[in-house]
Amino acid sequence: MVFGAAGNPKTFDPLFNDDGETFRIIRQMMDTLIMNRPGTADLEAGLAEKWEGSNDGKTWTFSLKKGVKFHDGTPFNAEAVCFNFNRMFNMKGAAAQSQMIYYGDIFEGFAKNEGDASGAPVFKDCQAKDESTAILNLNKNKGAFPAAFTLPSFSIQSPDALKKYNADNVTQSGDSFAYPEYATAHPTGTGPFKFDSWDQAKGEITLSKATDSPTQTAKLDKLVFKVIPDENARKQALKAGDIQGYDYPSPADYGLLRNDGEQVLIRPSFNLLYLGINQSGNPKLKELKVRQALAYGINREQFVKSKLSEGSEVATQFVPKAISGYTEDVTKYPYDPDKAKQLLKEAGAEGLTLKFYYPTEVTRPYMPNPADTFTSISEDLKNIGVKIEPIAKPWQGGYKDDVQKFGKQDLHLLGWTGDYNDAGNFVGTFFGREKKEFGFNSAELFSALAAADSSPAGEEHAKAYQVVNKQIMEYLPAIPIAYPTPGLVVGPKVKGMVASPLTDERFYTVTVN
Repeated sequence: MVFGAAGNPKTFDPLFNDDGETFRIIRQMMDTLIMNRPGTADLEAGLAEKWEGSNDGKTWTFSLKKGVKFHDGTPFNAEAVCFNFNRMFNMKGAAAQSQMIYYGDIFEGFAKNEGDASGAPVFKDCQAKDESTAILNLNKNKGAFPAAFTLPSFSIQSPDALKKYNADNVTQSGDSFAYPEYATAHPTGTGPFKFDSWDQAKGEITLSKATDSPTQTAKLDKLVFKVIPDENARKQALKAGDIQGYDYPSPADYGLLRNDGEQVLIRPSFNLLYLGINQSGNPKLKELKVRQALAYGINREQFVKSKLSEGSEVATQFVPKAISGYTEDVTKYPYDPDKAKQLLKEAGAEGLTLKFYYPTEVTRPYMPNPADTFTSISEDLKNIGVKIEPIAKPWQGGYKDDVQKFGKQDLHLLGWTGDYNDAGNFVGTFFGREKKEFGFNSAELFSALAAADSSPAGEEHAKAYQVVNKQIMEYLPAIPIAYPTPGLVVGPKVKGMVASPLTDERFYTVTVN
C-alpha cells in the first residue's frame, strides 16, 4: 500500500518527536507498553500483558509479553524496558533535552547534577524484577498515567541498536538540529512493520512486514509513505492510482470523493485548533485587554462553518467536549468587533502591529489548509484595527522551531490532537510550565495545573481540571478556535482501515484487494 502523507517526518526516534506525521510512521514500527484499542482512546495490552498501579500512584508494575524480539533479533524483556526509561531520564545535552517534548511534559525533568536544588522530576527509577516484570517507580503521582504510557514517544526500542548507532547524539547549530544515524536510518522496535529506507529526495519512506512480529501480524508485505504536502495533489494521486489513501481531505471534497467511490472516514473530534499568543513578543500582548480584544475580534462561528469539516464546532476552551474536565462554566468570547476595538482603545493599543506566523508545506488534523486559516483569522483581526505582518515558514526545520523553541512570533497557528483521554494532555501540555511558544510565567497557573494533574482519578480529577479550565479562559494565554473532525480517505479496494480519534491508525489490519 502507498499512503499519501501530508508532511515530511522529522526523525524516526520517537523520543525526539511530537509531530503527527512522524508518529504515523513510528506507530507502524514500534510498540508501547500499553496501546489504544483501534478506533478508540480506550486502553489495551501492548508489550505489557497487564499493568497495575499502586494506591498512591507512585509505582507501576508491568507484566510483559514473553518471547518477544526486536527487529534486530535481540530480546525484549524487563531490562530493555528499564534501559529505555533510564535513557530518557539520564539524557545529556541541552539540544537533545529540548527535543524531548513529551518526556518533559510527563516526567518534568531529568537526572539532577550534584548540588541541583530544583524540584524532583516524576521519574525515580526502573527495576527489572525478573525477565518479564518491569517496575517503574515515581517520585509523585501523575494523573496522566496509565494512559500516557501509550504515547509513541515512550515506545520501547532496541537497546543494542540505540547504543550501536549513537542514538543520543543530537546537536544544535544556530536554529537547526541534527540527529544521529539511528534516528534517520536504523529505528528498531517490535512492531508489525520494520524500517527499510527513507529516500528524502523523493519523499518516500518504505517499511516491510516484520514476519516475526510478536504483537500483530501485518497483512501487507510493504507499506510506503509518500510525502505529498499539497492536499489537492494528494487527491489527484489517489484518482490516478499512485496512492491508495491519504489524510486530511478538504471538507469541500467529501461529497465528490464519495461519489467517485472513495471511502471518507470521519474521526470523532479529539482535536483543538488555537491562535497562539506570545507574550514575550510585542509587549502589548502582556495586557489582558489586548488578548481579550483579539478573542472578541475573531468570527469563529463563520470560520468553522466555512472552512472545517462536518461535525466541527467552535471551541470555548482548550479541552474538547469528549474529555473529562470540560466545563461550560468558562468565560466565553463571542464575536463582537465593536467590543474588540473598545478594548484595544482602553489598552492604548490602537494600530497594533503583530507578526503572525503560519506554516506551509503541511496539512494538520486541526488545520486542513493553513493558508486559508491564516487568511480568515488575519482578515478578522485587520477589521478591528490590528496590522498584520504575515510570516510563512515550512513546517519542519522552520515554523515549529521558530515558534516553539525560539519564540520569534507574536501570533501563530497551532493545535493538538489528543494523545490520551486526560485534560492534562491538552492544558498541561500547553500551559503547565514556561514555554517559548506562549512567553508567560504564571506561578499560580502552573501550580494549579500541577495540583490538578496529581489529583486522584475520577470525579475529583475532573473537577480539578474544570477549575483550571475556568482560570485559563480568564487569563487567556491563547485563543481556542475550533474542535475539528478531521477526515481520512482510502480507495475502494482498501479494507481494514480503522479511523482513530487519536489519529492512531495502525496499518497491520489493512489489505488492498
